[in-house]
Amino acid sequence: MILPSDESGPRADIVLPCLDEAAALPGVLARVPRGWRAIVVDNGSTDGSADVARALGATVVHEPRRGFGSACHAGLLASEAEFVCFCDCDGSLDPALLAGFVRRVADDECDLLLGRRRPQERGAWPAHARAGNAALSRMLQRRTGLRLRDLGPMRAGRRADLLALGLTDRRSGYPLQMVVRAADAGLRVAETDVPYLARTGKSKVTGTWLGTWHAVRDMRAVLAEPPVPAGVPQ
Repeated sequence: MILPSDESGPRADIVLPCLDEAAALPGVLARVPRGWRAIVVDNGSTDGSADVARALGATVVHEPRRGFGSACHAGLLASEAEFVCFCDCDGSLDPALLAGFVRRVADDECDLLLGRRRPQERGAWPAHARAGNAALSRMLQRRTGLRLRDLGPMRAGRRADLLALGLTDRRSGYPLQMVVRAADAGLRVAETDVPYLARTGKSKVTGTWLGTWHAVRDMRAVLAEPPVPAGVPQ
């Protein structure tokens, strides 16, 4: 159950894209900072994830169009807070850490803060997924000049800034497109280390070489896009 806040600091909405994560949801939602709104975006689950999330106090948004980007963007559109965070819903990342992310954005240290995943146990981040991420990080640096070591899903920014980016990718390229367009718009992008655990259940994207290849393909397409001025309707 998500309880009222008794803590100081800026509040935020946290977007949790969800596809068959009923087993992980109780632990994930228990770690959402108090007073924050958890937006669980159900992307076609068949295991009762939406019912679990709703029973635990989360706001549930249904997004029928399959794709990680579709779920993330539906959550962003449903958000209302000044600050919006994103986090995987599989138990691999700790949503409680996002309170520190939002504080840094609110204190004007940066405009978009990403979590650099640091595996805490064997198998948490398969070799093929790490290799694909490293390759994309190098391509991102060539495209934008940003020297990031990870393009992970855990992040925080201001809602108005993120909506102004005009994000269009609705598949695996969504997280990268957010970073690329943020850089093109002159937003300050930074990263900070976060512990990364083995996920609960089977990965839908990077759990296999084929899934990783599809993700890298989507992200390469994002990197090939010409710069888009922030605020341009898509």
